Amino acid sequence: MGTGTRENIGAVRAIRLQQIRDQIDPDRYCRSPARALLWYLFDGSLYLGAVAGALLLPYWWAQLLAGLATGSAVAFMFVWAHDAAHGALFSSQRVARVLGTLFMLPSFNMYRLWAFGHNRVHHGFTSLASVDWIWRPWSPTEYHRKSLRQKMLYRLERSPYTCALHYLLRVWWPGMVAFRGDARNRREFLADKLITLAFFLGFSTVALLLSGWWGWISAVLLPFIVFNYYIALFVFLHHTHPEVPFYTVKDEWSPSLGQLYCSTIVRCSRISEMLIHNILIHTPHHVDPRIPFYHLKDAHADLQKHYGPYIHEMRFSFRAVRNIFRQCQLYDYEHHRWIRFRSVRQWLQEQAAEIASGGAGVPGTAAGSGR
Repeated sequence: MGTGTRENIGAVRAIRLQQIRDQIDPDRYCRSPARALLWYLFDGSLYLGAVAGALLLPYWWAQLLAGLATGSAVAFMFVWAHDAAHGALFSSQRVARVLGTLFMLPSFNMYRLWAFGHNRVHHGFTSLASVDWIWRPWSPTEYHRKSLRQKMLYRLERSPYTCALHYLLRVWWPGMVAFRGDARNRREFLADKLITLAFFLGFSTVALLLSGWWGWISAVLLPFIVFNYYIALFVFLHHTHPEVPFYTVKDEWSPSLGQLYCSTIVRCSRISEMLIHNILIHTPHHVDPRIPFYHLKDAHADLQKHYGPYIHEMRFSFRAVRNIFRQCQLYDYEHHRWIRFRSVRQWLQEQAAEIASGGAGVPGTAAGSGR
């Protein structure tokens, strides 16, 4: 990590999060229930049209294409529900919960369970890897000690082609399906699980009756896989970048560092940003999740004026995404640098040499950066 980067990190760490929020125009917080509901109708209509095609089109290949479109619509609906869960769209928590629950059902996610982990843990401790498990990178030492099966699975998660496994195995199953909660919220969580299970069973029954197993694959299974790919890739890009650090020691971290410096901006085409509700314009959302998705671009412009040097921004391309996956594989938490899989052996040898010589290590060596 270069000197300039370390200086930026030190400068951001010293800023209070509220100081950063004070630079956002108050108009960015204005809710428009009508605007939110119009998007709700758009997303819902897109989903219903696509799922009808997945079930009723006469050709198998057309059903599969409709299933891909259904998965995309499920992801758009989930992003809308994500904003509702943050209280960004409605003043009424009940309205947000009812509408958000309905929009999370096609992804088989549970609204209150998802909000519990996402709002409290991920947003509360972004990139503090000792608490926030979302896309937490392993250290080279951790990787070296894992079994062959665990290493292979981790590599699959860290691939742009199979990253959906991360959301399924690290978030959806342990954080929702298998998570029980405590005495205060266990009944609510169980209710959400039962609602989701009832939807899955009812929807599966309808799909099988209307179109057999092929319809079930196209309308139920394939959209679920596509959704998991979307959400895993989005969240990976939100907080993973060659210049974005991770921390295990809380004293090295701060809320302003996690929200401003460790969140990214990924710009896409205008229509793509519209469909995904600006979710990749992520820095202002992390600075203050109460900002509705339709104000994120303006909030980003506000932050850019005052904190531009501390914001990581890129243009979406498949080449850029592949490069991030290649560079950001393992993380040296002591020296704050990314390590590639191919550099693990050399890194371990350097660490052994440092221990033998009693040295403290030299950050940013060529083998460590792995670039």
